[in-house]
Amino acid sequence: MALRFIGIDPETGGGNCPAVWVDEAKREIIVQGWHADETTLQECAQNSPRPADEGVVRIPARMTAQLREACDVADRARLR
Repeated sequence: MALRFIGIDPETGGGNCPAVWVDEAKREIIVQGWHADETTLQECAQNSPRPADEGVVRIPARMTAQLREACDVADRARLR
């Protein structure tokens, strides 16, 4: 799997931070963020119960540009 790195939290000083990638072949967006707390998990489960093989992560709203870019890249990679 070759991931295309999009960016990291713009307010970080380096590593170990929220980040975004795109797998263009699979048309998937990969995010790295903070583990959601129990309250967030419970609120999310009200709308979408989480199976054991999925997780909920939090990333800062200041990463909107990176998320938009990742969505655009995934959308352009219409390889089927």
